[in-house]
Amino acid sequence: MSITLADITASIESLWPIAGQEDWDASGLVTGSLTAPVTKVLFAVDVTDDVITEALEWGAELIVAHHPLLLRGVTTISEDRYKGDIVARLIRGGCSLISVHTNGDRVETGTSATLARELSMTITGPIVSHELGGGIGVVGTVSSQRLGDFARLIADVIPNTASGVRVAGDFASTVTTVALCAGAGDSLLGHPAVRAADVYVTSDLRHHPTSEFREQARLDNGTALIDISHWAAEWLWLDVAAEQLREVRPDVEIRVSDISTDPWTFQVVQ
Repeated sequence: MSITLADITASIESLWPIAGQEDWDASGLVTGSLTAPVTKVLFAVDVTDDVITEALEWGAELIVAHHPLLLRGVTTISEDRYKGDIVARLIRGGCSLISVHTNGDRVETGTSATLARELSMTITGPIVSHELGGGIGVVGTVSSQRLGDFARLIADVIPNTASGVRVAGDFASTVTTVALCAGAGDSLLGHPAVRAADVYVTSDLRHHPTSEFREQARLDNGTALIDISHWAAEWLWLDVAAEQLREVRPDVEIRVSDISTDPWTFQVVQ
């Protein structure tokens, strides 16, 4: 008996319940027939043209993406718009699409927890708890080390990207307590757990929120900031997620895309 998309969605729901997503999120099935057979599943952070090409050339009938394609509302899926083009390619290629976003973040093996464990963090809890358990981001401790050395460790753990690892803080300052949010975490800059840490690791930090945070930190406990690639921060989770799905669906072939979907392609150093 063939495995259907409905079977896979049920397995995904058991691992990353949709009820765990944030109110603003749009996880779940984006396109595809629940009766369609599935033999191959490709995991990726983002759904891009290159990722779809990889999936279709491999013969995948399903892409499980971390980021939702239709997170922000659209008024057209005309094929001269990239989202319309992606949806059309998926449908014509017989490939379904499911997003596992913040429902994948909040579990104990989610994006932030995965990165934290790669950094040898001892996790003590989430930054923001969820009523179903787990939560967004993690807080914890690492062995005492210099901020610059901790930043170097992060650079060694995550994939290389054009933006690299940016740090706001004193290279020689001591790090033992860490707050970490693998995705775009500027909304948590004001959280007490973040302000209490020696360093906050996240991605997509902008100038003004970063500047204001560091100026306030000068008057508080001097919390440093480390800004990394959004894609790189979350890509590590794909291997964990793929292995979890393999355990419940050993009859389906699963692999992780190695394609970088980080939008930045190079950096000119002054």
